Amino acid sequence: MTNKEQDNYPNATLDLINKFVDSNQRKRINLLIQIEAEVENIYKLGPKLFEIFDKDGDEWVAGWLLQVLKKNKPEFFQNNKFNNWFNTYSDMDINYEELQLMLIEQKFEDADRLTSSYLRKLAGKLAEKRGYVFYSEVKNMSGKDLQTIDRLWTVYSTGRFSFSIQAKILKSVGKKYELLWPKIGWKKDGLWTRYPTSFCWSLDAPDGHMPLINQLRGVRLMDSILRHPAIAERHDNIL
Repeated sequence: MTNKEQDNYPNATLDLINKFVDSNQRKRINLLIQIEAEVENIYKLGPKLFEIFDKDGDEWVAGWLLQVLKKNKPEFFQNNKFNNWFNTYSDMDINYEELQLMLIEQKFEDADRLTSSYLRKLAGKLAEKRGYVFYSEVKNMSGKDLQTIDRLWTVYSTGRFSFSIQAKILKSVGKKYELLWPKIGWKKDGLWTRYPTSFCWSLDAPDGHMPLINQLRGVRLMDSILRHPAIAERHDNIL
């Protein structure tokens, strides 16, 4: 193989990634294995590959490529900025670097627990003290922070996890929570999925499987989060 032929490989990979970006969700999912097989050339493309993506956007291709590199070429992250590549924003002085890193590393169970702690913090000191959130506290949560959390879950899940995704699935089942639970894997054969051992903490989980919201006190907490104006903005007010 000539040097010129070798040089053409990363360019062909970039063309494939551009095709990937331009595809719909179904076609993208079908291309995942093919794209991951190109990890050596993805690594050779280096940081310039990410110049085509928006750090403030919802493009999960960038998040997934970072996950592929973290798993297969961890040396790429010697440039530490890629551990927190997406911009995050907070009205509460919350640093979302830890959540972003957990999601890149696909430590979804840890990321879910951390998300719960952020929700308690956004709800206020009383929620932090008691260890859980009342639905009545959701309306006062920072919209900027909720959107940051929602966006991180979206971009690091091939566009399949997040509150806004859960809202879209709820809409698809006629806004009936009893139909939502089995759809997202929180209930099976009429029984609640056992936490945490029976949940699927990987990208193989059903759409909307994460992040978790405690349903022991009914649906009002989750409904309040999915209908919060900041989350509603992200799912086009479909509820």
